[in-house]
Amino acid sequence: MMKLSTLIPVWLASSLLIGGLVLLSGCASVPGPADENDPLESYNRAMFGFNDGLDRTILKPAAEAYRDTMPQPLQTGFRNFFSNLDDIFVFLNDVLQLKLAQAASDLSRLVWNTSIGLAGFIDVATPMDLPKHNEDLGQTLAVWGIGDGPYIVLPFLGPSTLRDTAGLAVELPHHPVNEIDDTETYWATIVLMAANKRAQLLGASKVVEEAALDSYVFTRDAYLQHRLYLIHDGNPPKQKRDMGFDKESSKEDLELELELERELQSPSKP
Repeated sequence: MMKLSTLIPVWLASSLLIGGLVLLSGCASVPGPADENDPLESYNRAMFGFNDGLDRTILKPAAEAYRDTMPQPLQTGFRNFFSNLDDIFVFLNDVLQLKLAQAASDLSRLVWNTSIGLAGFIDVATPMDLPKHNEDLGQTLAVWGIGDGPYIVLPFLGPSTLRDTAGLAVELPHHPVNEIDDTETYWATIVLMAANKRAQLLGASKVVEEAALDSYVFTRDAYLQHRLYLIHDGNPPKQKRDMGFDKESSKEDLELELELERELQSPSKP
């Protein structure tokens, strides 16, 4: 069975095929003027529906079963372990963004959690004032002046932009799990990683379900705003903060977007 690193070209080809089939299956043009951040809205809405159906029937029930049946200490351990693997990419992107002080902190976090923390299953670094950061290649490209490109909903993976998709395509083949040689262990780790990640987002999905307006628009705007905050380390310029989001959002939706932002910023909650 192929590993994730060799499946990337297959995934890209499948994405094009699935996207074409989804469009042909009933995606009509969206009425009204096109959003400048979302010129692919007709396709994106169809793919959003495809992903939502997959999530409701398979991914969310599996995540709920994982949350309800896996002992909490193991859930915390696996969450810490996968977060520790992510810190490898965080450190590398710190360096690429010339955040040298943060790079030193994140390298120390990685070393302490990998050694004393038993390969990351125990988070010993956070109590040592070495906090978790969130950096990826999409953010690095943004820091070096690469624009977002159009918003795009990826099959299976969900909201993205052209720039973030490019970063993802580079990072995924080099994920540390690709170093696992045993096929069964490899795919068991992939499934566990997916279940763990989706379980962390159950609170966020509940917020989306409570959105007063179109859940597609809510998800798109929340994703773009979340990425903007990450790129600017939580303090984006006001003109960018106000640009490109739905101006007709109700007060309830604006409050829900803030709640969703809190959920996304705190994925380590049990």
